[in-house]
This record gives sequence, structure tokens and C-alpha cells, in this order.
Amino acid sequence: MHERALRLLARREYSKRELNAKLAPHTESPERLAQCLAELEAQGLLSDRRFAEQLVHARREKYGAMHIMAELRDKGVEADLGALRAELLADERERAKAVWARKFGQTARDGKERARQIRFLQSRGFDFEVIRSIVGGDGE
Repeated sequence: MHERALRLLARREYSKRELNAKLAPHTESPERLAQCLAELEAQGLLSDRRFAEQLVHARREKYGAMHIMAELRDKGVEADLGALRAELLADERERAKAVWARKFGQTARDGKERARQIRFLQSRGFDFEVIRSIVGGDGE
């Protein structure tokens, strides 16, 4: 089981919950699995913090803070989210504007187009106040 965990971790970072789910079908007992995960953490091979930083780095160009934070919670990362959230919110407006510009590039001509742009940015997890400032045109 330890070797299987190392092979998985060699490919990419995993949260503790994700790795637990991946290894559970291949273990003889839940206690042994918990011990293996604790050993990997002690050796610095498994880190929820490192996983969270990697996920934030990979997602920040396309998604807003709300989307990324929800994905982290879904993957079982709860600790130290405050610092990551603050980091994401610091440049939320610039990231949202870049996503909007790649997709649309110009302000909406009518209410229907404006609603479409708002829905798109909301689906990407950006804050509504940030969306309003960009789609409303005062972010030019």
C-alpha cells in the first residue's frame, strides 16, 4: 500500500482525503491506511497545504475565489483556507477582468448579453460585486 501511495504521489499532489479514497479499496484495514497516511505526512510527502497551493495556482487564471474555495472543501482541505482566500481575493478583480476579456472583450450591447456575461462570470466563481464592476463597464 505504501508503494501504491508513492506511485500516486509521484504523479501529482493529493489531499489526504483524496489519497485515502484512492487507497481504501487496496488496504487490509482502515487503521493501516491511517498509519500509512500519517507516515507520508510525517515524511513530508503528503501535505494538504501543498496540495491547496498547487490547486490554487492551477485554477486561478480561470476561476474565482468562491469556485476554488469550494473545490478545496470538496477535496477535504479545510485548514489554512483563510490565507489562501485572502490571496485569491487580493487580485480577484484583475483575474475576473482577464477571464471576461478573453471570452467577450467588449461591454454588452443589451440586457440579454449583459445577463449572459454575468452568468458566465458567476459560473466561474467570481464575486458578484466584481462582476458588476466589470460587466457594468466601469472597469474599463
